[in-house]
Amino acid sequence: MEYTHLGRSGVSVSRICLGTMNFGSYTEPADAHTIMNYALEHGVNFFDTANTYGRPRAEGVTESIIGDWFAGAPGRRDKVVLATKLYGGKGDWPNDRFLSALNIRQACEASLRRLQTDHIDLYQMHHVDRQTSWAEIWEALSVLRAQGKVIYFGSSNFAGWHIAQAQEAARRHGAFGIVSEQSLYNLAERTVELEVLPACQGYGLGVLPWSPLHGGLLGGILARQAAGGAADPTADSGRSGGGRAAEMIGDRREQVAAYEAFCAELGTPPAEVALAWLLHQPAVTAPIAGPRTLDQFEHALRAATIKLDEKALSRLDEIFPGPGGAAPEAYAW
Repeated sequence: MEYTHLGRSGVSVSRICLGTMNFGSYTEPADAHTIMNYALEHGVNFFDTANTYGRPRAEGVTESIIGDWFAGAPGRRDKVVLATKLYGGKGDWPNDRFLSALNIRQACEASLRRLQTDHIDLYQMHHVDRQTSWAEIWEALSVLRAQGKVIYFGSSNFAGWHIAQAQEAARRHGAFGIVSEQSLYNLAERTVELEVLPACQGYGLGVLPWSPLHGGLLGGILARQAAGGAADPTADSGRSGGGRAAEMIGDRREQVAAYEAFCAELGTPPAEVALAWLLHQPAVTAPIAGPRTLDQFEHALRAATIKLDEKALSRLDEIFPGPGGAAPEAYAW
């Protein structure tokens, strides 16, 4: 396994991040523990979760599964760069969600209890909160860091200008700021190339793409249908919602057919090519592979060994053209 720094931070993370959204929703705890064991055995030291993952939603089920795994053997926690998120809640009470100082404190304490750890390595804002000032947010986050409960902070689903807002507010507060951004990014969805990726590169953030297979669209759906099998929910199906690939294939059948044919020429499964393409993008630190099964995670890890030459990358750009580069040159002179 190769490692790289998480953005401008000094911490080293594996080039594949184990996403755990399916744990407790589609993957039983025992199977989830097997996947996490396999991840460590193969050098994956970067795990991502959130306080809303699992079923029932927003009750911390996935975090509890990970916490039980940590408690199952000494040393596991120290080997993992652990990332979780806050923002969402059950919505039963007005202050159990978003990014108020009150919820930041309460959400962090609850995640620490469920994860059975004394600190979170990367604490991520799952969405931007337009109703809470950055002064309040950074003051609350800085308290967590001073207490030793959080080491680094990140964002998820931020626009480019939100990243700039966050970083400039952190500068005014004397804080280190965010070190990573989780965005929807894959061959079929490249909007972030306009402004989010340039903002991340400009501010030294590592990019953690979620839904690298676009809900299964890039996971060989046509080949499975031709073989008479139902579309298998692939590694990021839980994050994108079941059935999304089947819904999208009508509009993109010709494009996906060309993609799968090219993957066949390469002799590499489509899901692995999709992950490998992300690993060739300069802003990307680690795609988030969210398996339901061990077999899916094994395929994801193989992607880290695939090298795509310039000819292959150019062909993928032809099949799935992006927005034309960064703004404003993508749409202006």
